[in-house]
Amino acid sequence: MISIKQMHKKDIDLCYELDSNTISLWSKEQWANEFKKDGTKIFGLLIKNLVIGICVFQVVLDEAQINYFVVNKKFRKKGFGSYLMGYLIKKCEKLNLKNLLLEVSQSNVTAERFYSRFDFSTVGIRKNYYKDGSNALLKEKKINNKIM
Repeated sequence: MISIKQMHKKDIDLCYELDSNTISLWSKEQWANEFKKDGTKIFGLLIKNLVIGICVFQVVLDEAQINYFVVNKKFRKKGFGSYLMGYLIKKCEKLNLKNLLLEVSQSNVTAERFYSRFDFSTVGIRKNYYKDGSNALLKEKKINNKIM
């Protein structure tokens, strides 16, 4: 059974473990700090009780910034990332947000292709942003808020 649940401070070890086994973006201390930030929500994608994906996003005024998005390598290309992104977009609609933002390395072609399927468009570039010298693409998705 697939489910999505909000992660809490007690789940830091689960988040850190998945991160360490995938993109190794944050230290345990950085994960702890994410749980303390105002407006930050962390969601886990689970199969039964196994966390296979995580999304961290921060709401600021009428926008949300995706700070972290990953699916365990064993579960990629099976629709789980799309399921998690679909959930996040619906969450943004319910919160009446106007934009969903993220940044991705220009060299991460797979991720860029993934985000383009959800109508994210490149709105800026940060030159030589990453340690490897690659550029960061700033991406934005307009949220379609339905007027009742």
